[in-house]
Amino acid sequence: MAASLTTSVVFHVPTLGLSEYYHTRIHISRFSEFSSSDITSNSWSAKRKVVSSCRNSRSTRLDRYVPKVSIAYGSVLNEHPMWDDGEEDVDDVSMPSSLVSENRLQFLEERDEKNLSWRLLKLSRADKVRSALELYASMDFMGLRPESHAFNALLSCLLRKEELDDALHVFESMRSSGRTSGHSYNLILQGVAKARGFEAAFQMFQELIDDKEETIKADQVLFNMMLTLCRDEKDWIKSEWIWRKMKENDCVGNLVTYRLLVTMFLGFCQYGLAVEAYLEMVQNEVEPDTRTMEAAVMSFVKDGRWDFALSVFRDMMKRKENPNIIVFNALIHSLGNNGQVNLAFKVYDCMRCLGHVPTSYTWNALLIALCRADQYSEALGLFEKIQQESPSELGLHLYNTALTACNKLGSWRRGLQILWEMEDLGLEIPVTSYCRVIGACEVGNEPKVALQLVPPNAHLYNAAVQGFCLREKTESATKLYQEMRELGLSADHKTRAMMLQFLPKI
Repeated sequence: MAASLTTSVVFHVPTLGLSEYYHTRIHISRFSEFSSSDITSNSWSAKRKVVSSCRNSRSTRLDRYVPKVSIAYGSVLNEHPMWDDGEEDVDDVSMPSSLVSENRLQFLEERDEKNLSWRLLKLSRADKVRSALELYASMDFMGLRPESHAFNALLSCLLRKEELDDALHVFESMRSSGRTSGHSYNLILQGVAKARGFEAAFQMFQELIDDKEETIKADQVLFNMMLTLCRDEKDWIKSEWIWRKMKENDCVGNLVTYRLLVTMFLGFCQYGLAVEAYLEMVQNEVEPDTRTMEAAVMSFVKDGRWDFALSVFRDMMKRKENPNIIVFNALIHSLGNNGQVNLAFKVYDCMRCLGHVPTSYTWNALLIALCRADQYSEALGLFEKIQQESPSELGLHLYNTALTACNKLGSWRRGLQILWEMEDLGLEIPVTSYCRVIGACEVGNEPKVALQLVPPNAHLYNAAVQGFCLREKTESATKLYQEMRELGLSADHKTRAMMLQFLPKI
């Protein structure tokens, strides 16, 4: 018998009143191999165990169980005293090493894995790390394996106490015995991400996906957890990779999956991917929530698919949802740009009914919609309404859009009024604003007014001369060009080329 045993174990016999110690040898190669083995060389793996003779060595908890075993032997073998429901000071790293060395493994009279798993579960949920590890190590020593839920509870306990190396060893033991589940991977990946960073967790997840035997355990919850980590890391490329692998694994997403995908792709301007994810969500008959539908409307708008955006918006109205003002403004702007002026105003009416207050972006989108539909008179009428009802929302964009309408209608008087109002408000008037008023004067056949309007600015003179030339206002163009030269302003190449048609020499 002695030939088959490998280490010395001390037995104390207090019930017999003897002071002698009886020595025997027990084969413990299984547990030694487990506790001292390295997992892999990956960044997420546990560190290689180093045996130290120093009493205060800061090794992991599992290191302390090898190789000495002390078992109190009596007429009835009781559970270890740390298994009771009393308090356990698991954070005291300065405790005497003898407390640990004298209670490393316990003789297990109980051999039922279900009962032992229940006990391990109870200890783990109570965060009794040392006692839970002692029980687990004793089970492993006896060739007993905890059930999956007990394994997961131990993993969770170790990760809560930031014992990642021990958690990784326990997890590897679970893999070798086929006791892992999607929840196990969820726990360990979150622990690795917290302790060693996102890249280490993603590398571990990739290895899971590449393992044909383990990839079937990657469930919906695990994929969602990885997508959440990608969102926190702001990495949409890895999000797309995870999404593709999810479909390859025949795992159908849920609301959480598609909300993460659509909102992340939208946030990083990947509108095509956001649209694809939303359409897949509809195809899989997953009911979207308000946030996902808002993101879908924005994605369709940015992708130039106003009809799909309007369809999602109508679904929201049927469900009596109330989109935010940004969604309303984006949809109105998209409809206006595509000549759907009536639909744009219907969306605007709906917005007012739901209690939203129009912003300058809303008004500008409506003005642009009217101008795109060649309804310039209606655009000026709306601008006057804005001046009366919402003067605080007036800004440079609104004024310029109104000047565009004046330009098209030839309403030079109204254009001058708007220009003067901009000057009174102290706005920094750009060259384009003057050019639009000059254009209004040209259309209204008032070249003298246009000449008086132009200040000594090379850009304005060039724009005005070119405008007169395009409208074959030869006399006005020549006069303005000569005035430009007298002021010492430089004509650009386009102005010179046009004036060559009217002046023999420049």
